[in-house]
Amino acid sequence: MILVTGGAGFIGGNFVLDWLANPAAEGIVNIDKLTYAGNLATLKSLENDGRHVFVHGDIGDYDLALSLLKKYSIRAVLNFAAESHVDRSIHGPGDFIQTNVLGTFNLLEAVRAYWSDLSDLAKKEFRFLHVSTDEVYGSLSPTDPAFSETHPYEPNSPYSASKAASDHLVRAWHHTYDLPVITTNCSNNYGPYHFPEKLIPLVILNALAGKPLPIYGDGQQIRDWLYVKDHCSAIRRVLEAGQLGETYNVGGWNEKPNLDVVHVICGVLDQLRPKAGGIDAENKYASQITYVKDRPGHDRRYAIDATKLECELGWKPAETFETGIQKTVQWYLDNQEWTEGVLSGSYRDWVKKQYN
Repeated sequence: MILVTGGAGFIGGNFVLDWLANPAAEGIVNIDKLTYAGNLATLKSLENDGRHVFVHGDIGDYDLALSLLKKYSIRAVLNFAAESHVDRSIHGPGDFIQTNVLGTFNLLEAVRAYWSDLSDLAKKEFRFLHVSTDEVYGSLSPTDPAFSETHPYEPNSPYSASKAASDHLVRAWHHTYDLPVITTNCSNNYGPYHFPEKLIPLVILNALAGKPLPIYGDGQQIRDWLYVKDHCSAIRRVLEAGQLGETYNVGGWNEKPNLDVVHVICGVLDQLRPKAGGIDAENKYASQITYVKDRPGHDRRYAIDATKLECELGWKPAETFETGIQKTVQWYLDNQEWTEGVLSGSYRDWVKKQYN
């Protein structure tokens, strides 16, 4: 079996679902702490699938991680588990250090202890795939080339600094202990099952609820957008054929300012779920756009150069931003039961605190 950490979160949950959609796929042991963004409703379709073993636990629990590795004869670990919201890291950085740094350290140590006792053949076939972010690279000017795998680390937020630290730990455990690791650094993901504190699901749900669509600053912060199912396919490919000790950037080749992203979402909603009374300028979803104070240290531009992944492993995204966002908006329209379950009182308190 393989061990997936953070498999009830957004990217990890999508990966689990995609992996097990293949009837011939290996089983998954899925460990998740079930913090506010972990949601077992994402995995509801797997309730009667014997190939999915869910464990409520913390990657920082060395004994638990080691016991799972041994019990299920794990042949690969995919580490999705992370605190991942920049705004939350500004308000409370401690959780990010605890999970992203100390959690990764304890997981690496458990994996090292398990791997060291494997047979030579099993050692050779074992993999530890660490899923990280482009935010570790810092911020780009409008004319800078996109982030390559050799770009220096220049994290600017508590979140990105904690992820950079975890990346360095993974690299060090490979070079010091020969642990068979691979790291991926992805651009901004979007798609189904995304917790609605992030830009795209927040805009979709606020628009449908008639609430303001909050835009930080001037809305010209540029991000490269990657459809989550494309990200999952990239991770499968890296796990299958990636070179040990290497880093692979995963991007969607879709650089867009945040304000443009919001306007695209509004346009899709105007088509799929027009407001009552017909569409005119004042009755379009874009009329709900509201500008709010920019967050501290807001990076201006991220851009991923995914050439290495395409040239060496033959991967490239299947979705454009236009096709991916259409599917994403439709998913939220079709799955209101999931979103209603997510929108708890604590989440509403958070949004009020952040965007007032």
